[in-house]
Amino acid sequence: MTEVVVHELAKSFRVRDAGGRSAVAQLVRPRYAVKEAVRGVSFTIGRGEMVAYLGPNGAGKSTTIKCLAGILAPTSGTVRVGGLTPVRQRKELARRVGVVFGHKTSLWWDVPVLDTYQLLRRVYDLPRARFEARLELLRDTLGLAEFERTPARQLSLGQRMRADLGAALLHGPSVLFLDEPTVGLDVLAKESLRTFIRRTNETEGLTVLLTTHDMRDVEELCQRILVIDHGRLVFDGTPAEITRRWVPWTEITLEVARPVPPMAGDGIEEVAREPGRCTVRFTRSRYSLPEVMAVLANHYPVLDCRVNEPTIEAVVRRMYESSATLPASRRPQP
Repeated sequence: MTEVVVHELAKSFRVRDAGGRSAVAQLVRPRYAVKEAVRGVSFTIGRGEMVAYLGPNGAGKSTTIKCLAGILAPTSGTVRVGGLTPVRQRKELARRVGVVFGHKTSLWWDVPVLDTYQLLRRVYDLPRARFEARLELLRDTLGLAEFERTPARQLSLGQRMRADLGAALLHGPSVLFLDEPTVGLDVLAKESLRTFIRRTNETEGLTVLLTTHDMRDVEELCQRILVIDHGRLVFDGTPAEITRRWVPWTEITLEVARPVPPMAGDGIEEVAREPGRCTVRFTRSRYSLPEVMAVLANHYPVLDCRVNEPTIEAVVRRMYESSATLPASRRPQP
């Protein structure tokens, strides 16, 4: 079943355009320009999917999330979440989705976390028995008991993020939108949040759309990646597919018995060397791993070898770098 439908989504903003004029001229006769944050984005997400939504800063990720959450109205196009139109059916949508913005909090700043949850129980009109059962589950999985009676302003960043995630899931939503949920967290806090998200997906079939700059979030949580660049969707596929598209080679590090001349052939090249070791790169479309190993064994006195598959972080970094060097008319399209 499809939980999220985005078809030809576009969102533009009217922004002040200084145009090199003086501050007085801008104040007396302000001029405006139209900024296109999202341009014709289309995708669907099925129930239970965990999808990463990636892109450089300013690409349109948060704008898309805000349109899905009903915070912003699309300029054009269609957006539906759980069969609802977000901007028109916000009240019904609020019962179906949870939203976490890593740079903002949904907690009441000066009251204990537990008091915020009690207020949310009334907002969502949750029966007391259901609320208590849900709260107990969140205590166990997020470790809320240690700080639930502490005002939000006194929480550490890791504690606040756990409390925000608990607030987003208190009413048992079927869809969760996460916008940079692990930003600024230490290693242990990040792992705690990832474990909880993964467990909730497995036990409740929670659908997750995640924006992040931490590629460990993607590697550990998501089976599908969407990439947006300058407001346009440029990739929709699996981590393996994005690797094949943007990094078409594999590197092999060889431990060698003695130095030999560098190898350079059609689709195979030596890219690094140090005493007793060298790294060779080969094009996957031209050679299989057994084939290239046979070629390397004929040239190098190999003692040992290690295949270095590219990480998602390296792949996405290369993709961002490649996109930044292309003019808009030549940027890759879906």
